[in-house]
Amino acid sequence: MTQPSSNVYAANQRVLWASLAGTTIEFYDFYIYATAASLVFGPLFFPGSSPSVQLLQAYATFSLAFIARPLGSVVFGHFGDRVGRKSTLVASLLCMGVSTVAIAFLPTYETAGWWAPAALSLLRFGQGFGLGGEWGGAALLAVENAPDSHRSRFGMVPQLGAPLGFIFANGLFVLLGLVLTPEDFVAWGWRLPFLASAALVGVGLWVRLRLTETPAFAKAMAEAPPPKVPFADVLKHYPREVFGGIFAVICTFATFYIATAFALGYGTTTLKYPRETFLLVQLAAILFMAFGIVLSGTLADKFDERRVLMAGCGGAGIVGFLLAPMMSGGLFSTWMFLSLTLVFMGMTYGPLGSWLPGLFPARVRYTGVSITFNVGGILGGAVTPFIAQALAARGGLPQVGYYLTAAGVISFLALSLLKRAHRH
Repeated sequence: MTQPSSNVYAANQRVLWASLAGTTIEFYDFYIYATAASLVFGPLFFPGSSPSVQLLQAYATFSLAFIARPLGSVVFGHFGDRVGRKSTLVASLLCMGVSTVAIAFLPTYETAGWWAPAALSLLRFGQGFGLGGEWGGAALLAVENAPDSHRSRFGMVPQLGAPLGFIFANGLFVLLGLVLTPEDFVAWGWRLPFLASAALVGVGLWVRLRLTETPAFAKAMAEAPPPKVPFADVLKHYPREVFGGIFAVICTFATFYIATAFALGYGTTTLKYPRETFLLVQLAAILFMAFGIVLSGTLADKFDERRVLMAGCGGAGIVGFLLAPMMSGGLFSTWMFLSLTLVFMGMTYGPLGSWLPGLFPARVRYTGVSITFNVGGILGGAVTPFIAQALAARGGLPQVGYYLTAAGVISFLALSLLKRAHRH
């Protein structure tokens, strides 16, 4: 097969920028909540408890988004497969953005009582509902415009929105911590990252409204009318791909949220590191996640997406045994552990953008990819900060390491069983 020239990227520049910009904004919105939950939401919305219990309650609201994501994937997947990728991606971005900006105006428990955590939970649900339709659509936008020899490299572009969104989110929290007093940050400074989302969403909408439909979707609509209920079609004809894919992505979510949300909460409360210091450590480590995404996307085009994903899961399983000694060994050792963990997380994440779409035909691909990815997010990500915090409180860091290893083993086995899954 003839290798496409570098002009392939230039011709699809708008598409790749649109997929990257959207996921960056959506993950920024998602991460500022995770950071705020680890730092301030406990005492602001759940007072009257010990710091550890407050953190667990904040993590419980954090997990609500993962419950909402499969619901969002069904709804947005339905319209993405029947109406089109472009309009569905615009709607998902608006849902996420409105929910995020509204959090900036919430009263605290001291002002509104139980209405405050209730409203926080509702808006967190809205964030998850919007993100449920975002990732699958952004991945399809890139992959369905890619030449065959560049599928994984195109598919990894929206994946880079995860580290970029994390950098923007935590970078802003670091900046606020440097310019504001702790009292001002708790009183009103934490609201600023949520307000900033309004400007980012405006940019994302401008980029996405200029797009056209993908060739794969247009071809599928020309060949046959869209399914009346894509969700039912997926479950009826592709159950093996759905359930295998769900367990294959568990490691991605578990690895990421142990290295970010759990590590931040544990590092600043139990290990007593200053907030800004630990955020800087995570910002330095997240660059290795981006490296893992680019490396795995490149390797997946040359070899095989599934094998690269299995290598990442195997590596994540091994580093689980390093969690306790390295996170207990000082700040530099903690950074080394987070960096190593996020390299393997990037390797389990980069090829997903092209591997998951390959499990489903174009006519139900938006639904299939979104459901698979987001239900896996519940099993791998929704409860991970909560369980990891509880394990650390009862059995210490070694228990958290075993949890990470188990997640790697589960996804490795699921990928092994999907060896013969057909490629659409």
